[in-house]
Amino acid sequence: MTTHSGLPGDAARAMEEIAAAVGSVPEAELDVIVEELLAARRIACYAPGREGLVLRGLVMRLFHAGLDAHYVGEMTCPAVGEGDLVVLSCGPGHLSTVEALAGVAVRAGARLLYLTAQPQNPPADRADRVTCIRAQTMADDRASTAVLPMGSAYEIALFVLVDLITNRVRAHRSEAAEVSRSRHTNLE
Repeated sequence: MTTHSGLPGDAARAMEEIAAAVGSVPEAELDVIVEELLAARRIACYAPGREGLVLRGLVMRLFHAGLDAHYVGEMTCPAVGEGDLVVLSCGPGHLSTVEALAGVAVRAGARLLYLTAQPQNPPADRADRVTCIRAQTMADDRASTAVLPMGSAYEIALFVLVDLITNRVRAHRSEAAEVSRSRHTNLE
């Protein structure tokens, strides 16, 4: 069966799940995230599992955009404090590692931006800013009819949103694409 998009049934449904999750974050919220990133002295990011791969991508793109961005757990990640921003993502919410890092960030005086599909769960209550990405995660996938398993819709939507955010960061910094490319590694 083919839908109006020309994709076969499951592929079309998967794209609809991702589009709905991306679309659940208002444009104005993306602008607020960009403001948080640009205001930070330095940025430290973390997420568990596959979300961690996405936030590593965010760190890379922020570095390309000229920001001082790091991934938590890497040997070069500095201490955080006043003026810094810690970005945590935990689609299903309520994971001990994420909660512990939120506590460290808050105690150190860093601002906390939290991305999740479960804003009612900790550590959302400790965050300065919570962005809810409405998508299925492992917290609510048990009786699901979704095509994408577990938290895939959240993770893929997060990846798209990260690139939309970093495009806006680059635009605010008024840097040509060549400047960002000049920061890309040549050791690949």
